[in-house]
Amino acid sequence: MIRISNLTKVIPGGPKVLDDIHLDVEDGEFIAIKGASGSGKSMLLKCLALQEKWTRGTYKLDGTDILKQGLTGRFKVRREVAYLEEKPVLYPSKTGLKNVIIGSVTQTPAWRRWTGMVRGDDYMGAMDTIEKLGLLDKAHLKAEKMSGGERQRIAVARALVHGAKIILADEPVSGLDPHTADQVLADLKRLCTEQRVTVIAVLHQGDYAERFADRIIGLNNGKLVIDIRGRRLTEREKMLL
Repeated sequence: MIRISNLTKVIPGGPKVLDDIHLDVEDGEFIAIKGASGSGKSMLLKCLALQEKWTRGTYKLDGTDILKQGLTGRFKVRREVAYLEEKPVLYPSKTGLKNVIIGSVTQTPAWRRWTGMVRGDDYMGAMDTIEKLGLLDKAHLKAEKMSGGERQRIAVARALVHGAKIILADEPVSGLDPHTADQVLADLKRLCTEQRVTVIAVLHQGDYAERFADRIIGLNNGKLVIDIRGRRLTEREKMLL
């Protein structure tokens, strides 16, 4: 479970990007974040991934007070929380399988990334996860030859293989055709329901949030202005965004 209290982020010498955010997130929830450009959507994800320093606030993950734990807290977030950018950063000349096994820069020692060494148990676990995401036929294809949707799902597989319990996805279907976008979001939804993975995704465009998310939160000028479950947004709520 994630519990955020009083999350505030001020850019040094600049504006307040997040303003006193309070948010509780249960295991296995699929939460969509909506809001206009500049509302703080991406900054919220980066703060949860500790890629941005908090100005103030409390961050508890499964009862652990992350910001008070120093390196121990950062290690827990690094191990359990995966931040997926809009365009996944993969090793283009390596196969989907190698990308999944080796992991991202923050997940894996440098020697492992350079050599690409693979143990038998690594191989089986990675192939099993890739198969669950419907990409078994792409396991030995180089990332540079994959479509955008395939790269996004390989990034999800990589996060899961390296122990992620929470996936933070920043516009994970941006630039994808509707069919591929539906596949990616259906995969994320299935992870929530079947494996109790928590997904928090920026899904501002289209009706993806209303179709796939269990819950929709909305930001406006850094403030949390809506938080609804299990229904479509009303016109009034859309206006708040």
